Amino acid sequence: MKITSLVASLLIASICHACSSTEIQARAEQPSELGGAVPKALRKVAVTDTAYFASGCFWCVEAIFEATKGVGDVVSGYCGGKKLNPTYEEVCAGTTGHAESVMVPFDSTEITYKELLIVFFGSHDPSTLNQQGNDRGTQYRSLIMAKNEQHYTIAKNAIAAEKETKKWSEVTTQLISKTVFYPAEDYHQNYERLNPEQPYVKAVSVPRLNIYKADFPQYLK
Repeated sequence: MKITSLVASLLIASICHACSSTEIQARAEQPSELGGAVPKALRKVAVTDTAYFASGCFWCVEAIFEATKGVGDVVSGYCGGKKLNPTYEEVCAGTTGHAESVMVPFDSTEITYKELLIVFFGSHDPSTLNQQGNDRGTQYRSLIMAKNEQHYTIAKNAIAAEKETKKWSEVTTQLISKTVFYPAEDYHQNYERLNPEQPYVKAVSVPRLNIYKADFPQYLK
């Protein structure tokens, strides 16, 4: 992986992607227990399993996983905190304990959970605690949400393997289980695709996606 290029792209801009409260729209879905029923918006996809990740701005992360083979409609949201029904402003303020996260529905006959973890670690810097590039705060931490014991074990082994590579000064990725995923407001869904001229998207999200595509062509749709 081109670590230098990845870090450089994440440091391109210090543009804050917070939005005003007037832009907040109604929830796309109700809160979903990890391992629970697939939201209505995803039932059209042939999904056999679901994964949950956080690795910085969810606009970037959603686009990366949606470009990945075997993955259905990714949902941006919030996970890892304690407050019920958190809003974007609350999460951005760092007062809820949630991380900007994604729900990744996938077909395990096309791509495995272990391979999705390779995508996860290969598309962000897990060594920077509570930070990706110029996005700083607990809401941008590196996080894996395991929906069951099998996923937890696989993720735990993946974290250990990543540490053994010595690519990073440290691996700060947090591993949690049995939490709740809250889908984000409507306007956050498919944000990179629907807002190609947005400054943050042009300066950070698109370069990050392109680096992923260049480094992992074997996992692209």
